[in-house]
Amino acid sequence: MTIRATGARSRVPVTAFLPIGLAALALAVLASLLFGARVISVGEVLGALGGDKSVAATVIWELRVPRTLLGLLVGACLGAAGVLAQSATRNPLADPGLLGISSGAAVAIVVGSAFFGIAAGPARVGLALVGAALATIAVYAFAARSPEGITPVNMTLAGMALTALLGAVVSGVVLFDAATMDQYRFWVVGALSVPTPAILIPATVCAAGGAVLAVAMSGSLNTLALGDDTAAGLGVKVMRTRVLAGAAVVLLSGTAVALAGPIAFVGLIIPHMARAIVGQDVRRVLVTATVLGPVLLLAADVLGRVVARPAEVQAGVVTALVGTPFFIWLTRRPRRRERLS
Repeated sequence: MTIRATGARSRVPVTAFLPIGLAALALAVLASLLFGARVISVGEVLGALGGDKSVAATVIWELRVPRTLLGLLVGACLGAAGVLAQSATRNPLADPGLLGISSGAAVAIVVGSAFFGIAAGPARVGLALVGAALATIAVYAFAARSPEGITPVNMTLAGMALTALLGAVVSGVVLFDAATMDQYRFWVVGALSVPTPAILIPATVCAAGGAVLAVAMSGSLNTLALGDDTAAGLGVKVMRTRVLAGAAVVLLSGTAVALAGPIAFVGLIIPHMARAIVGQDVRRVLVTATVLGPVLLLAADVLGRVVARPAEVQAGVVTALVGTPFFIWLTRRPRRRERLS
């Protein structure tokens, strides 16, 4: 179940996929504007975009547009982070959520809020990045101590163990601090809500930095898929590539957690969907994942709004319900007989 070498021919050219993918993204955006506790008609949406001052326009501009834009940014970050994590580790089960990276960011934010009064703004993004980086280092360290070394199975097990531990820490802090519980009881499961304006600029800057690193590393990650020795023989600096790819994952996943909480499984599902469509080339997969990630996250958010109306189910809960069966299928599909390496 390894990620195969990237010389494989693209199944669908990216130029052929993009119109379809962008159309699906446009539909997801439209659904996010239309559906919620109150269903708004297409005419009302068009009127709001045209400058209407109705109640529906207020709902759209103050609640649904910011939430939709948040879904676009977070979904793109999670999709790209999943591609980088799977490519850099050659681990088809890699995902910022499963590897404990998102949980590390969440713990840092919750602890910073509960004990240091850091609740929003640039400091919150900084906390998320520090927590994500420390969790990444911890997973690599735990996996490296096993007799087999850093293998996909060991990394996944280390990540899941760290996620469970950090989840317990978050639960303990939230339960014993009433103010933090009120503020984070929905956020800790992953939810799209109207973002605090002060956090948007630093979060966008970090996401852009992660995107630049992702693009810069995509060619080297293609070669890395051939194996470390072959990649080194072709002039790729293997350790440098992995470190920079890891830094991009930290920037992208830390940004996503700071904005929307630890939303799981998007980074696992989307890269596999992208590879099934466009093949194994990391550059093509990255482009495809940045389109499909927001589609999946917005669809999960819309579904969560309508299934329990007038209440709502958080997007993180919906992605977990979808992602858990996918994870089980991924570990048990016919290619499970291949050695994870």
